[in-house]
Amino acid sequence: MSAVTIVKNERRTIHAWAMYDWANSSYALVINSAIFPAYYNTVTRNGDSDRVLFLGFNLENTALYSIALGAAFGIVALVSPLLSSISDYTGNQRSFMRFFCYLGSAACMGMFLFTGADALLWGIACLMLATIGYSGSIVFYNAYLPAITDEARQDAVSARGYAYGYLGATTLLLLNLAFILNEKALGVTDGTLLPRIAFVATGLWWLGFAQITFRRLPKGIYAKKPEGRLLLHGYQELIKVWRRIRGERSLRNFLPAFFFYIMGVQTVMFMAASFGEKEIRLPLAALIGTVLILEYVAIGGAYLFAGLSKRFGNIPALMTAVIIWMAVCVGAYFIRTPWQFFACAFFIGLVMGGIQSLSRSTYAKLIPKTENNAGFFSFYDVCEKVAIMLGLVLFGYLDNLTGSMRHSIVGLVIWFGIGLFFLWRLRRVRG
Repeated sequence: MSAVTIVKNERRTIHAWAMYDWANSSYALVINSAIFPAYYNTVTRNGDSDRVLFLGFNLENTALYSIALGAAFGIVALVSPLLSSISDYTGNQRSFMRFFCYLGSAACMGMFLFTGADALLWGIACLMLATIGYSGSIVFYNAYLPAITDEARQDAVSARGYAYGYLGATTLLLLNLAFILNEKALGVTDGTLLPRIAFVATGLWWLGFAQITFRRLPKGIYAKKPEGRLLLHGYQELIKVWRRIRGERSLRNFLPAFFFYIMGVQTVMFMAASFGEKEIRLPLAALIGTVLILEYVAIGGAYLFAGLSKRFGNIPALMTAVIIWMAVCVGAYFIRTPWQFFACAFFIGLVMGGIQSLSRSTYAKLIPKTENNAGFFSFYDVCEKVAIMLGLVLFGYLDNLTGSMRHSIVGLVIWFGIGLFFLWRLRRVRG
């Protein structure tokens, strides 16, 4: 296997790489965090009842939402290791990234046809496909990071990607908010129309700005002429990566830590808007405003924790972020008023970008020198996707069992605590 010639720290390449965060973070914000969760809760509510009938099962609507998201991430966890290994072997990461991008953006646009409980199956299917497209493309997006920049700049470049993502996503969300707040002035009488147009706009935004990335990024990171049965070689690459990970003490501690704390982080991020709408009955405009504040705080948070990592080291910075997340979860259990929800959202934003950005760059530093970046990052992404799957399914199960999302928050504190323990062990290993 020979490396493709890529000039590291090249400004235009880094900009193109970060622009994919600008493009696809619109999905993460509009579909996962702001408009779709509140819209979904509203159109699936029957009077005072939040229960829905789906494929013969009677479930809490938020439990179905959580479990469907978890299932989508489970599918990505199942297929991404094989695909990333094949992409490394063929040197064609960009094509795989493009396929998942197009799948996700098309599914977002398909949500326009989700008009209510009678189209629940279609809405859930589009949600899952959009999630698969988003998560699948990230596997290959992350693999480019150590190839386009050297280790000294990986924290800053990773933070730039997240900052681009927050700026792009909030720009689109502000445009959608402007239309939604002026629904009457625009003469719109169908309360579902503008949110559904927002879903179409999200797909178009994702698809359009991603072209900047696809034009500039190299076709692949490594080039190797395919020989024999491609699927067999894909599994062989996975086995090689697994053996390398088993021999790396730092990775053996970091990956369990990441698994447990990211389980809590992502569950909060996916379910926060649903919590605000269901438990506090916040209107859509207030939820969008809260998410916007959260996103702008997260931009500063990403750079704040990059600065903390430079001063104190990556592991202490990650431990600080996890402790703050634990405090946020404890406080969230007692939220009763909109202002309490807004305050909690501020602290979520502070650590949201920092912990994701630092986790990605820390892993990039810990992996051994290799020509199989996509293979190693597939383990990272599988770890994240399995954690998200388990976190969302367990959250949904407790929600459906108790009829309240508050009881599901208790589990989050436990998951963060386990992650903190493994980070402490990693710090000892690293000296």
